[in-house]
Amino acid sequence: MAIRPPILRRGDTVGIVTLGSPLGEAEINARIQFLRNIGFQVILGNNVYASNGYLAGTDEERAADLMRMFENNQVKMILPTRGGVGVAGILPYLNFQTIQSNPKIVTGYSDITVLLNALHQFANLLSFQSLLLIDFTPETPAYNFNQFFSSTSVFSWMRQIQNPPDIQLVSRVQGNVTGTLVGGNIASFVGTLGTPFETDTRGKIIVLEETHEPINTVFRYMNHLKMAGKFNDCIGIIMGECTNCQAAYGKTYEDLINEFVVPLGKPLMTNLATAHGYYKAAVPIGAMVNMNTFNNTLTVLEPTVSA
Repeated sequence: MAIRPPILRRGDTVGIVTLGSPLGEAEINARIQFLRNIGFQVILGNNVYASNGYLAGTDEERAADLMRMFENNQVKMILPTRGGVGVAGILPYLNFQTIQSNPKIVTGYSDITVLLNALHQFANLLSFQSLLLIDFTPETPAYNFNQFFSSTSVFSWMRQIQNPPDIQLVSRVQGNVTGTLVGGNIASFVGTLGTPFETDTRGKIIVLEETHEPINTVFRYMNHLKMAGKFNDCIGIIMGECTNCQAAYGKTYEDLINEFVVPLGKPLMTNLATAHGYYKAAVPIGAMVNMNTFNNTLTVLEPTVSA
C-alpha cells in the first residue's frame, strides 16, 4: 500500500516550485494571490521565477527546490507552477529516502507526471495527476476544484472518479481489474524508457493522455510503448483526452484508439477528463483502483490522504 500524504486543510502552507519550463512572473503572482485568497499560506522555491530558455534553472537547482519543500515541516502540499519539459532531469538529484520520510501532497500533470511516477516507484508515495499552480484562477471550472479537494482534503475509504455529467466515460474492452494506477502524459512516459526511471507497468493499470500533437506522432509514442512491452505487462488501460491533437493522414485520435489500443485486448476505458483538458479529474498515481468496464466505473479503493 502506498504512503498517503497528510490531509490538506485551509490555512496550510503550500510550497511553490518550478520543476520544468519557466512561467511568467505575472502569471505566477496572480495565482499565488488566488491561493492566498482561498485561505492558504505560500512559500516559494528559490527558482520559481528562473528562466533559462526552456528550463527554469539547472536540473540541480530545480531538484534542490523540491527537496527543500519536502524537508520543510511547514509545507503540506508541493504545487509546481507548470510542466513543460525537463522534469526528468531533476530525478537523479532527488533523495527518495528523505521524500519517503516526509510525505507531502504533490500534484500536477503534463511533464510533472514523470515525477509522480518516480515518487510512487522509488518513495512509495501516492501523488495526484491533478491541478498545477496555473489552474488556480477564478476561471477554473468548479468540477476541477471539486475533484482536487475531494482527493486532497477529504478522508474517504472509497471514491469514484467521475467525469462531468456531459462527458461520458466510454468502456471499449470488457474487464474488471484491480491494480495500482500509473502513467500520465504519453510523451513524458515515453521519455523515461531505457532510463533508471522507466515506469514499471507490471500488474498496473495505465492512464494515458496527450496534448497538441498530431495523431501520427501520438501513434509513434504509443507504438514505442508497445514495443517496450508496457502494454504486455499492464492489466488495464485508461485513455484520457488528446487535447487539441490534430488529425493526420486522415486518422483521428478516435481512430488510433479503435485501430491500435482496442486490439491490444486489455480492459479499456476511454474519454476520461484529464490533465490538459478543460475538465480535469483528480487521478491518484500509486493508488489502488478498480476499473470495471462492465458497469463503466473507475473507483479508488483506498484513502488518498491520511487523516
